[in-house]
Order: sequence, then C-alpha cells, then structure tokens
Amino acid sequence: MDLVTPALGLVFWTTLCFAILLFILGKFAWKPILAAVAERENSIESALSKAEAVKEEMARLTGENETLLKQARAERDAILSEATKVKNQIISEAKEAAQKEGSRQIELARVEINNQKAIAMADVKNQVASLSLEIAEKILRKQFEDSKKQDELVKELLKEVKLS
Repeated sequence: MDLVTPALGLVFWTTLCFAILLFILGKFAWKPILAAVAERENSIESALSKAEAVKEEMARLTGENETLLKQARAERDAILSEATKVKNQIISEAKEAAQKEGSRQIELARVEINNQKAIAMADVKNQVASLSLEIAEKILRKQFEDSKKQDELVKELLKEVKLS
C-alpha cells in the first residue's frame, strides 16, 4: 500500500513545485501565451472578415459581370438586327435601282428599235421610189423610141389638158 499512498513530504514538495511553476508561468509565460493566442485569434478573425469581404466583392463582381454580359448580348443583338435591316434595305434599293435601270435600258432599246425601223422604212420607200422612177424611165424610153408613139402620146395629153 505504500505505493498507492504518497508520503506527506512528497505531496508538500510536489504542491510547492507546482505552485512555484504556476507562479513562474503566470508571471512570465501566461501573458505572452495569452497575447499570442489573442493575436492568433485576432488574425484569424481578420482573415475571416477579409475572406467574407472578398466573397461579397466576388459576388458583387459576378453580378456586375452578368449584367455586363446581358448588356453586351443585348447590344450585339441590336447591332445584328440593325445590320440585317441595313442589309435588307441595301438589297431592296439595289433591286429597285436595277429594275429602274433595266426599264430605262429597255425603253432606250425600244426607242432605238423604233428609230432604226423608221430609218429602214424611209430607206425602203426611197429605194422603192428610185426603182419606180428607173422603171418608169425605162418604160418611157421604150415608148419614146418610136416617134409615132410620141406624137400620139402628146396628142392624148393635149386632149386631156384641154378637157380639164
């Protein structure tokens, strides 16, 4: 049983050593340890608050980015819509101009055809008149070769002139 019950002197010296150790620790170690723990606690709290602020900032930036993306998409859609309108307008204006130019060219061609037709008709009439004169001249020369026929023709013409 000696092993289980300690001697009084041992308890006294153990308690005295513990009290001295406690005093020395309280005087020299507790303050730096508590200060280090408090400093560590403050740095952890500071880090947590900074992390929370960064998290909030990231959430705000994410929201702003999404807003900017929506605006950019809306602007892109508006630009594409405007470009499509302009393209369609240019195409329709080009078609209209081409149709007008085609109509003008057709009208010019029609006028030129009519002019050429009139010129050709006048040329044909001149040729017909020229041929008619040549034929009449040849016929008259044939008739006037004989002087008897000439005299008869002159008499007939005189009779017609007198009657008129």
